[in-house]
Amino acid sequence: MRKSLVFLAMLPLFFAFGCGASGPRNYGYQVVNTYPHDPAAFTEGLEYRDGFLYESTGLNGKSSLRKVKLETGEVVQRFDIMPDYFGEGITVLADKIIQLTYQTQTGFVYNRKDFKLERTFNYKGEGWGLTSDANLIYMSDGTSAIRVWDAATLAEKMRITVHEGDTQISDVNELELVDGEIYANIWKTERIARISPADGKVMGWINLTGILENRPPEADVMNGIAYDTVGKRLFVTGKYWPKLFEIKLIEK
Repeated sequence: MRKSLVFLAMLPLFFAFGCGASGPRNYGYQVVNTYPHDPAAFTEGLEYRDGFLYESTGLNGKSSLRKVKLETGEVVQRFDIMPDYFGEGITVLADKIIQLTYQTQTGFVYNRKDFKLERTFNYKGEGWGLTSDANLIYMSDGTSAIRVWDAATLAEKMRITVHEGDTQISDVNELELVDGEIYANIWKTERIARISPADGKVMGWINLTGILENRPPEADVMNGIAYDTVGKRLFVTGKYWPKLFEIKLIEK
């Protein structure tokens, strides 16, 4: 009987620690390096490949696709999108770049080498963020949903709901795959959610409050996450931000 009572007394601890009932982990940051970023860039999508940043900028009449030198912020290649379209998230897939638009339900596929527009495609609803692995593309639309597409056909396979416990997390914006997790900017905040691509569960929160010091009045919200898979470097920036930051996460 005494052993049974001890076991019953330990059940809350067992479920809290042994069954994964603890909440998301919380992270702060350390700035490792700071790089120039075009303060006229209304950043909507960001990826790092082979020493360069690939960036999508938004706003009708100002949207573009860019290839940028990390160290200097110099735009070495650029394609200006037709003024009817508001550029949104991008992802790089082998020799292609895929780009969303905001409310026109149209996406673009470019040749990565010369930025030649190869074709367009359509989807329902708004386009916000994109990221991908070799087989799947993950797309956000400003809600709590992340759509999962087949990387070859761009056909939607399923959707996952971003959630913390029973609470759905909305305003999921720019996306980046980082070591098997989806990192997502949450619109109008300086927080990044670390999301399980399997079920949408928030595994952690990164608080980047105050990272842009001496904030210029024209600087808009944080938006833009890129990851160097070889060097294991994480980069963040924002709309109209004059700087791009390489950061190291610090668990609290």
